[in-house]
Amino acid sequence: MPNTMRLVVFALVLANLLLFVWAQGYLGVTAEADSHRLEQQLLPERIVVVSRGEPPQLAGQSENGGIPAARKASESCRIWSDLATGEADEIEQMLREDFAEFRTSRRTVNENSGYWVYIPPLANKEEVGKKTAELQQLGVDDFFVVQASGPNQLAISLGTYRTEEAANAGLETLRAKGVKSAKMGERKGKPAYVVLELRGPSAQAEAVQRSIAARLPKAVAKACAVAPASAP
Repeated sequence: MPNTMRLVVFALVLANLLLFVWAQGYLGVTAEADSHRLEQQLLPERIVVVSRGEPPQLAGQSENGGIPAARKASESCRIWSDLATGEADEIEQMLREDFAEFRTSRRTVNENSGYWVYIPPLANKEEVGKKTAELQQLGVDDFFVVQASGPNQLAISLGTYRTEEAANAGLETLRAKGVKSAKMGERKGKPAYVVLELRGPSAQAEAVQRSIAARLPKAVAKACAVAPASAP
């Protein structure tokens, strides 16, 4: 019987010892699954988060998702203004033949300054003086004499208007006051002209400018306006 008790006590001690050894990981198994997973990571301190909820930026793509800055910088953009239609056609033909990588965008500007009510140009300053005195006697004080050289020199402007209807109304008001020589007409702006925008490789920009200057010595180019950066 004493031997049996000794065996039982020995078995209990041995079981406790094995449990202790297993809990400490001496048998090759850690006590916690999480600590086991950490041991399997390769250099976890070097892991870097590159994106949160967004796809990573592709190589060669700018931060705003557009054309890379280096590519944008390699493109030239120049504007040639005040061109006649034939001059714009000549530039585009030259580009098609010699600089095919350049793209053009053209628009025609037709300026119209509106309408005016006026007394046609008078013969001399003496006639202008007499006419302005007559206007003042009729109660018309809002006028000015055109002094600039040209077809309207020494005409008397009695008002400018944005629309033809408003100009006709102004004319009728003056006629009601007794101004019989007044007329209504369109105020001509500068003749229609073409604005030509050229875009292409910066490496060829100087050659393009020299070619255009050789054909159109008076033509002047300017850089395209830079678009403002969008807010983040």
